[in-house]
Amino acid sequence: MLKIKEYTVEEIKDPFGIIEGDRYEFILFIDVPEDDELYNEKGIYIKALFGVKGGESKIIKYDLFEVESNEYLDFDLEEDEELEVLEFCKTHLSGEDEEA
Repeated sequence: MLKIKEYTVEEIKDPFGIIEGDRYEFILFIDVPEDDELYNEKGIYIKALFGVKGGESKIIKYDLFEVESNEYLDFDLEEDEELEVLEFCKTHLSGEDEEA
């Protein structure tokens, strides 16, 4: 289970109307236990691109980064963790431009 300790969300503007639906960028700062393979003493955050079109929403893409250096981490979340991120984004979309 992911423990998200804080987050930000920002709508991605599309002035040219190229993207169908709405896009949002979520930055999720997670607390990872030391015994987890994702653990990094410098901290980890997830950058997730979240899309909403009609009544459907989905995670389009996500990446993991080290907090201190902003270095990309070549890890994937487990399927259940991806679902947690999706549900978090759905639930917290109305908190646009706010932090947890």
